[in-house]
Amino acid sequence: MKPLTFTNNKGDFKLSQAENISSLYFPLASEVGLKSAVTPNLGGDSKINQETFLLEPVSVDNLHNNRSTRNFWVRDDKGNVYSATGASAKQEALRFSDQEENSVEAGFMWHTIERQSADLPLKSTITSFVPQDENVEVMLVTLENLSDADQTLTAYGAIPIFGRSADNIRDHRNVTSMLHRIKTTDEGVLVCPTMSFDERGHQLNHQIYYVLGFDDKEKTPETFYPTVEMFIGEGGTFTHPAAVYKETSGVASDSHIDGREAMGAFKFEPFTLAAGQSKTFILLMGINENQEHIQAVAQKYKNLTTVEKTLQETKDYWQEKVGVDFKTGDSDFDGYMKWVCFQPFLRRLFGCSFLPHHDYGRGGRGWRDLWQDCLSLLLMEPKTVGDMIVNNYKGVRLDGTNATIIGEGDGNFLADRNGITRVWMDHALWPLMTTKLYIDQTGDIDILTKEVSYFKDPHVKRGTEIDQDWNDAYGNEQRTADDAVYTGSILEHLLIQHLTGFYEVGEHNIYRLRGADWNDALDMADENGESVAFTAAYSGNLMELASLVRLLESETNTESIEILEEIGLLLKKDSDIYDNIERKHQILDAYTNQCLHNVKGRKIRISLSELALNLIQKAAWLRQHLQQQEWLDFNDQEGCYNSYYDNSSKPTEGFYNDRMHMMLTGQVFPIMNYVATDEQIRKITASADHYLYRPEIGGYRLNTDFKEIKTDLGRMFGFAYGEKENGAVFSHMTVMYANALYRRGFAKEGWKALKTLSDTALKFETSRIYPGIPEYFRADGRGVYHYLTGAASWYMLTMVTEAFGVHGKAGDFVLYPKLLAEQFDENGRASITTQFADKTFQIHYDNPNQKDFGKYIIKKATCDSQEIDITDDAFAFITKADLANLSDEVHEIVITLD
Repeated sequence: MKPLTFTNNKGDFKLSQAENISSLYFPLASEVGLKSAVTPNLGGDSKINQETFLLEPVSVDNLHNNRSTRNFWVRDDKGNVYSATGASAKQEALRFSDQEENSVEAGFMWHTIERQSADLPLKSTITSFVPQDENVEVMLVTLENLSDADQTLTAYGAIPIFGRSADNIRDHRNVTSMLHRIKTTDEGVLVCPTMSFDERGHQLNHQIYYVLGFDDKEKTPETFYPTVEMFIGEGGTFTHPAAVYKETSGVASDSHIDGREAMGAFKFEPFTLAAGQSKTFILLMGINENQEHIQAVAQKYKNLTTVEKTLQETKDYWQEKVGVDFKTGDSDFDGYMKWVCFQPFLRRLFGCSFLPHHDYGRGGRGWRDLWQDCLSLLLMEPKTVGDMIVNNYKGVRLDGTNATIIGEGDGNFLADRNGITRVWMDHALWPLMTTKLYIDQTGDIDILTKEVSYFKDPHVKRGTEIDQDWNDAYGNEQRTADDAVYTGSILEHLLIQHLTGFYEVGEHNIYRLRGADWNDALDMADENGESVAFTAAYSGNLMELASLVRLLESETNTESIEILEEIGLLLKKDSDIYDNIERKHQILDAYTNQCLHNVKGRKIRISLSELALNLIQKAAWLRQHLQQQEWLDFNDQEGCYNSYYDNSSKPTEGFYNDRMHMMLTGQVFPIMNYVATDEQIRKITASADHYLYRPEIGGYRLNTDFKEIKTDLGRMFGFAYGEKENGAVFSHMTVMYANALYRRGFAKEGWKALKTLSDTALKFETSRIYPGIPEYFRADGRGVYHYLTGAASWYMLTMVTEAFGVHGKAGDFVLYPKLLAEQFDENGRASITTQFADKTFQIHYDNPNQKDFGKYIIKKATCDSQEIDITDDAFAFITKADLANLSDEVHEIVITLD
């Protein structure tokens, strides 16, 4: 039997003896700020942001030794003690011998641990969840008497309260405890530190951290232990506390203690359980500035019926959010996809921090994340994405770079922290990709004409100089010479992003790498590094931008558009310039010099057809340049594209030092963007299978082992080979490789990449993770940096729009499946439920003869039993106009393949 099994079609799963896996953790969060992580023994932490941690901050590497965890203790009248979380010294000692039976069962935003005591005839169940609209974590604890006789028991809640910034985990840890003002109430323990400790400027604190407790009769605790010292006792520990083992005295309600480490601990009055009887307790832990609000939370959730109802509402809320459902011939894969589709919501809530592996950064998301998370949201919550996209463009600078510090809410951007200038050369790529998908899914081509401001801070000339005239009073919006906020169309923003990059090239006439591209670990080649991979990506983007310009022209009957006068410098028609690196630099310099501080604000009108032609010419030149200069033939069967030039101006790909050097990134974007020919793709896939593919650890490694520490390219080469960016199976790029192959019609090869990732993730003995896709699989196949990865958005996007072929085309609904025979069930059916144009569709593909993609055609297509159009036996579609006439009911589409 598999260690981890799905228990239903909602993605819920169960894992026995989960505590035996050292680095497991599970996310819980609300929509309003609280972010928690729980381990199989209820370790982990809980916080709102970097400055506001309810529980002590943890990293994955101290999960195994951190005893400052949530706990619930039980003592019988004979002195036997039991931890319902398994976090006692004795239970830990028995873990490798007479271990207690225990398991984890979990689903979207809820987590249950069940265990049976070795010393007491007692079973405990603890369900943890966070209501979607409250900053409170709920622990629902049930104790069941398994014996034939009565048991008299005493229960203790025990949750250490950290109550301050994560920066204080070591820095001024003891000093900041002196800020604590602790008091007990009838319901529990409240901690309100006097201030937030920061030597750059201390701030008065208003946050209240609390732990409250009730039993199933709404009775409150009888005794409290509001400090760590009082609970564990002199010489005691969190796993052997004196308050439980020695029954030391606590304090009463309305006690006040200042300047100590706080403890949300209390004892309930003794109770007796008859044979087979159970009793439930409710623990609440949270953060709020208002004590009256805390009291309202207590009043609401002290009622067991209300808690159980809220738990069900929480489950239903997140199930409804994930509005995509897959049914294939593999039920485990279908369950896996539920979690892949849920992960983009987790990254929206957690950002790129605040889970144990993600112990870097101080919260929030980066520029890339803003746009890539929108990809999946367009398939699940399209209504909210349009405004989000418009606001995100406010982060673009007039020199084509963008803000890298993202503020709270949509469209809020901040100047770079500590004046550090970083330019990632891939950043201009993602906004167009997302906007293109939005237009295809909605038909809203008018979004290109929306006026948006530009971001402004001291960094100018693409991060190479400082604007000495800028200050905080200027603000973060670009202004004109007459001090008005300058705005331009989204199309103008896209033009600036893509045209400035076209001219910023290195000595091989390839886009400069700058601080890095998608791979942040390529950060040591700022002077001479070039990214061949993303030059190919930009060639595709220029072509896509040209197609959007033509669509705008045809759909709106508009012949021209106004753009900033200075952009004319970047629209040179003389294609001889393209080969002239020095001339390119002069043009870019002339443009950025005119955008140093304010701009004139004057606009010129440009023909849309001429603009499209200009972009196509640049894209075509790039493709030809890449094909002629960057393709490497290894032999008759194998070859690849060069990926980068390092700071020594040398290419990364090829046979060096008696070994093959190959990187996956440099293959993805030439395939995806039609730089690579079909024959070249066949050679690339053969090379990738030969040099990069390791199915036992997840599939395609990011690179071969260069056997050197390349200080002329990036920090990744200092990592052990097989870890993170240096040769791990990096899920994001593997999924983009699959997406690229699907786009070019290589469905079998694309599915191989996706399937190997899912197989490895679901093989718990190897991956050691809960369902979902991790950032990467390390050298031994273990999944790490789970949940918060853009790979989930791309995996979902690829499965929906490519494998199942459900996508939009300028607002029309197109169905073009690329499913293989193995993806259908035993009856030859594969199904997907998804949204499009604010309607829900259940789409069934019937493949009675079990044919592979490329061998079947669409024989018949119906929507609600009415035939819909088929084009060239390949595409079924419903026009935008016909979609508008459909009701808001769920619609069933059946497509027969033959």
